[in-house]
Amino acid sequence: MSLTPSTMLPLGTTAPDFTLLDTVSGALLNLQEQKGTRGTVVMFICNHCPFVIHVNEELVRIANDYRSTGFNFIAISSNDVLNYPQDGPDRMSQHADENDYPFPYLYDETQEVARAYNAACTPDFYLFNDHLKLVYRGQLDDSRPGNGIPLTGRSLRESMDALLGNRKVPEPQKPSIGCNIKWK
Repeated sequence: MSLTPSTMLPLGTTAPDFTLLDTVSGALLNLQEQKGTRGTVVMFICNHCPFVIHVNEELVRIANDYRSTGFNFIAISSNDVLNYPQDGPDRMSQHADENDYPFPYLYDETQEVARAYNAACTPDFYLFNDHLKLVYRGQLDDSRPGNGIPLTGRSLRESMDALLGNRKVPEPQKPSIGCNIKWK
C-alpha cells in the first residue's frame, strides 16, 4: 500500500463539470443533473485499493443517511485499466452491486475528470454546496486500515451537518490518505 495524500483543491473552487459513463446503469451521467439540492459529494475511489475497501461500508451508510436530506453522492474511478484491469468498468458494476452502492459509480476513462479535480488518491472526497462551490475536501475520518480507529465518517459527516445547519464547515481539513490514482 502506498500512502498518497490528497492535494487539497482550494476551497471555493467550482466543481468541474463532467459527463461520464455510469457502470451501474450504463447511462451517461452529467454532474449538473446529478447534483444535490443541499450538496454534492464527489468521491474518487476504485475497486482494489485497501483504503477504499476499508471505507466501503461507511460510504454506503453515509449516502443512505444523507440522501434524504438533499445530498447526492457520485463515485468515480479514474485508474488506468490496462495496468489495473480489476478496476475496469465491468468489474466496477459488479463491485457496486456487491457493496450495495446507493450512488452511481462512474468511469473516467481519459482521466480528465481526476485531473480537473486535482485528485491524487483513492479515496479522495470533495463536498460541494448547493451552488457547486467546494466547502470540504480531504479525509472521510481518521480511520485507516490497521490503525484501530473506528470507522465513523466523522470528517465528512460534520461537514455535511454544517451545510445542513447553515454553519461554516469545520477547519482545519485533513487530507485523505490512500493509494495513488493509477495514471496512464
